[in-house]
Amino acid sequence: MNLTHWIWLATAAYGIHALEELILDWRDWARAVIGLPVEWAHFYVVNFLVIILGIVAANLAEVAPALALSFPALMLINGIFFHIVPVIFTRGRFSPGLFTAIVLLLPIGFTCYRVARSAGELDLFSLVLSLLIGAALMATPIVLLRIKNRPYFRQA
Repeated sequence: MNLTHWIWLATAAYGIHALEELILDWRDWARAVIGLPVEWAHFYVVNFLVIILGIVAANLAEVAPALALSFPALMLINGIFFHIVPVIFTRGRFSPGLFTAIVLLLPIGFTCYRVARSAGELDLFSLVLSLLIGAALMATPIVLLRIKNRPYFRQA
């Protein structure tokens, strides 16, 4: 399988991850543990956009692997910093999405990078660029949620 195939698989895995988060009530966990003022509507739109990003990444894999790898980067950042690390810092409090982060996001995300490296499509620049884009993509909804109630951004 090539990078395109793996990113398609990553996109499907992310859909399963979002399902786990939805069913196990990630919204209430995010409010209680990380103080994120998230609503279900935010969750739905953000995860819809993540799936769209996965589709775009799969279609870019052959012509722009560094951009395509930003999707597995987002998966790895999500799995590590929004599921595994919080469980460690809360001394074992379960994070909805933890199961699929460990079983799907991390293995598939790392495999995408391994496949790209084996195909000669991963150099230091591509690695750094993909991680920076993935981090920016992961940070965007969080930053927007944090600033939305500041006076400048209120629409009321």
